[in-house]
Amino acid sequence: MLITVLIVDDHPVVREGVRALLAAEADLAVVGECASGEEAVTAACELAPDVVLMDVRLPGIGGAEATARIVAATTAKVLMLTTYDNEADVLAAVAAGAVGYLVKDSPRAVVVDGVRATARGETVLSPTVASKLVNRMRRPGPAALTARELDVLRCVARGLSNPDIGRALFIGETTVKSHLARIFDKLEVDDRTAAVTVAIGRGLLPAVQ
Repeated sequence: MLITVLIVDDHPVVREGVRALLAAEADLAVVGECASGEEAVTAACELAPDVVLMDVRLPGIGGAEATARIVAATTAKVLMLTTYDNEADVLAAVAAGAVGYLVKDSPRAVVVDGVRATARGETVLSPTVASKLVNRMRRPGPAALTARELDVLRCVARGLSNPDIGRALFIGETTVKSHLARIFDKLEVDDRTAAVTVAIGRGLLPAVQ
């Protein structure tokens, strides 16, 4: 059975390399390439690939959100193929509906077999990624965000600065910073973008603001 694949990566050289890798396999066919999350969603809906090979860090909406939209709108299965394997990115991708997560330094055979396994609906994980997920499961669950912390996070997702958040919620900028520090700690992230990405992945924020 022929497995159709959509490649999503913002680096042309990477796309060319992956295309060449898959072209050598008789049962795999690349039906399209995209350089952004928005392009990926549109192409997945139009081309109906069996598998979407998705990078995590992309211009626009990013890999996790693009994955969530593709999973919601199509029958395609998403396999993350990326340089990044930090826990926040892994959790966000898995929560968004990715079937598997491979790093780009995986052996060629692992990537090819990973595409085939993904098409069958099987979970595909790089060893480092599997280890992170196991460690995460062994730790106590994250503390829930308070209603006020969620208010602050919604403002962050809208792109508001700390002073703007303070004015919108009628609180001081110092209080905003305190809320952000607690949000980062609870979500186990280091910056605003990661906080929003993880929150979307966990269903704390809608995928589209």
